[in-house]
Amino acid sequence: MSLLATVSPDKAQGKVADVYGSIKKVFGRIPNAMQMYSVSPSLLDNQWSGMSYYLQHPNLSFTLLATIRMLVSQENKCDYCIGMNGSLLINMAGWSADQVNATKRDASAAPLKDKEKTLLQFVLKTVNQRKPITRAEIDKLIALGWTETDVIDAVAHGARNVAVDIIFNTFQVEHDF
Repeated sequence: MSLLATVSPDKAQGKVADVYGSIKKVFGRIPNAMQMYSVSPSLLDNQWSGMSYYLQHPNLSFTLLATIRMLVSQENKCDYCIGMNGSLLINMAGWSADQVNATKRDASAAPLKDKEKTLLQFVLKTVNQRKPITRAEIDKLIALGWTETDVIDAVAHGARNVAVDIIFNTFQVEHDF
């Protein structure tokens, strides 16, 4: 599963069991990605709360968020997250394997709305370059219909994924998708 002793779903108790119950309602199982956090029940709870926020986001689509995660993870060479998010795009968003592969080669090939592609490119720029942006760049996104909340949420999602990639690569989370 990983280099750390995680809590399997059948042995979960207390806070871990509670969070696992919520995760299972959404995914039907407890992915290794979430079991990784069981080593720290508070961190597991925090990670699931963050994921739950994005799963219910009013403006950032599931597809856009999975694409952000896949491409951020590609930059960070996190095979688990690249594969998992590619799989989600195929199995839940209806993308073909060719569309996923084309998107991995060139983010502008992603089968997203133009508005989403623009936000995706912005997030990738901020996460990969880690440099300040301009107000004009934000205004361009707002002119497309995004809110400042959407912009910071999207960047935070990409930045948060960098941390996830580091954790998964460090502790060698085993593929389960």
